[in-house]
Amino acid sequence: LVMDLLDRVSRRHNLRVLLHEKPFAGVNGSGKHNNWSLGTNTGKNLLSPGKTPKNNLQFLTFFVCTVKAVAEYSDLLRASIASASNDHRLGANEAPPAIISVFIGSQMSSLLNEIEKKVDLNKFDEQDKTDLKLNIHSKIPDLMLDNTDRNRTSPFAFTGNKFEVRAVGSSANCSSPMTVLNTIMGKTLEDFKTEVDKLVAKGEQKEVAILKIIRSYITSSKKIIFEGDNYSKEWEKEAAKRGLSNAKTTPEALDFYMSKKSKDLFTQSGVLSEKELEARYEIQQEIYAKKLEIETKVLRDLILAYIIPSGIKYQNELIQNVTGLKALKAPATAYKAQLDLLNAISTHINALKVGVDKLLVEKDKADKTKTAHEKSAYYCTKVKPLFDIIRNHADQLELITDDVLWTLPKYRDMLFLK
Repeated sequence: LVMDLLDRVSRRHNLRVLLHEKPFAGVNGSGKHNNWSLGTNTGKNLLSPGKTPKNNLQFLTFFVCTVKAVAEYSDLLRASIASASNDHRLGANEAPPAIISVFIGSQMSSLLNEIEKKVDLNKFDEQDKTDLKLNIHSKIPDLMLDNTDRNRTSPFAFTGNKFEVRAVGSSANCSSPMTVLNTIMGKTLEDFKTEVDKLVAKGEQKEVAILKIIRSYITSSKKIIFEGDNYSKEWEKEAAKRGLSNAKTTPEALDFYMSKKSKDLFTQSGVLSEKELEARYEIQQEIYAKKLEIETKVLRDLILAYIIPSGIKYQNELIQNVTGLKALKAPATAYKAQLDLLNAISTHINALKVGVDKLLVEKDKADKTKTAHEKSAYYCTKVKPLFDIIRNHADQLELITDDVLWTLPKYRDMLFLK
């Protein structure tokens, strides 16, 4: 609705809205922060710390279950934000990387560490329970936004009384990540209740059973919690050690939908049937391939109809200049700069033509693949890498070609001057 409104209002003023996640290389792109929390039918926020130890235990239960859900199904959450345009943005200095992690802040990290240390799964008596409940209450102050919203590089962050999915693209519909998040949370809460009920059936007091399961969830979810710089190479290495995936492209990420674990999740919950899930997977793969196919054709047209002709026009002017100087018997030093420029222009023009020819050959091969998955994978691995090579030569030619002869807006003009 908001995106549609932006488009309609912009057109009313003879403008256009760019919803592409990364329309300009080297400049910050745009995305969405999808705020998410859980509430009762009476309006109570279950992710807001309470005023009593009992309410804080309730808050802690839903908080830890959320972290557990993301830890268990991080690949699925990554798949839900995948798109051709968002691939340009993820990890590009203003957006979270493709590695899914959870930022919870120093206060909550300290509390979870303390619970893990103090709750003994084998022996946990009434006094231990009372002490820890009071400790939990004293350790959970009013978690204000300023205390929990410091790490802007995290894809999934706790911000006071809610979580934020920060990796959603600006052109995306938020329903996909929300469907995944709600589904994995429902599954985790069901599992939590089942495990607590088993301990209660064995004679464990309910609150003790809750704390024991919370403790086990904290231990099993620690791999997903990260408070540092998500852009750093060190985190990429550390994430690999922790067993976290780093799917940097959409075709790779979408494959997570087809795992047995994902199919079981959606079918057993009744959210999607296996056929519905497979249909969505096929559609997303097709959308990815179709977008890259369109970009391939647009790039071809820009290079052949605008950029190469502009370069040739400038090349001809320089040739005429050099020819005139030679006719006047000027020394070679008088037109050395022009000759160097001519060589540079010729190099880039030739490289652009070779690049486009190769691009079209690979595009034809991609179009002959049999399945949507094969097509998107081929476009991703064989066609898309050629974009950057061609783009580099076009950029270099743009820098040295006369502004008057360059028929497209120059990059600096679009961004800074006009």
